[in-house]
Amino acid sequence: MKERLMSTTSLSALQVMQDAPVIPVIVLNDVAHAVPMARALLAGGIRMLEVTLRTPQALACIEAIAKAVPEAVVGAGTLRSKADAQAAANAGARFAVSPGYTSALGSACRDLGLPLLPGVATGGEIMAAQEDGFSALKFFPALQAGGSAMLKAWSGPFFDVKFCPTGGISLHNAPDFLALPNVLCVGGSWLVPADAMAQGDWARITHLAREAVALRA
Repeated sequence: MKERLMSTTSLSALQVMQDAPVIPVIVLNDVAHAVPMARALLAGGIRMLEVTLRTPQALACIEAIAKAVPEAVVGAGTLRSKADAQAAANAGARFAVSPGYTSALGSACRDLGLPLLPGVATGGEIMAAQEDGFSALKFFPALQAGGSAMLKAWSGPFFDVKFCPTGGISLHNAPDFLALPNVLCVGGSWLVPADAMAQGDWARITHLAREAVALRA
């Protein structure tokens, strides 16, 4: 396990992307699942945890993980507004991920000291994010927006940008993306299957996390 990152201010979006080959994209409907799930992922070698703000319980889950599993680095996904960023920071999120990008969201995260992986799907969106100082970006939705072929095309004009493709990524196609020089990691929901969480099958989640870590072995 790598040295624990001691504070939010010491963490950058690039560090979030470099920590492991996969950032799990997590949807939690039950606060009781948050801590054992986080511990299961951590046991498998995954500590950057993106809990998406897609359920009413998401913020409480982030808070529970931040308090009970400090070895993990919990972040908030699906941020769309300044209010989302503030709520995520208040809950203890240490990084943020968004499905798209606006300058208002970028400024809010910067003011809060919350490292942001902004979502982009076009060249214009990449340029807008870069103008605001963001060069570690989420490519979303990856498969629908052009997949690995699009990332290869972007490697020329956007040679100084690193990506985390998310959306349609699986254990089987992740290696194709991770082989690209402008891809540092991928985002995937397959590490936290809904049925495994419902059944409390934390051993399965740990196994899936270990498989994901091995993608970079």
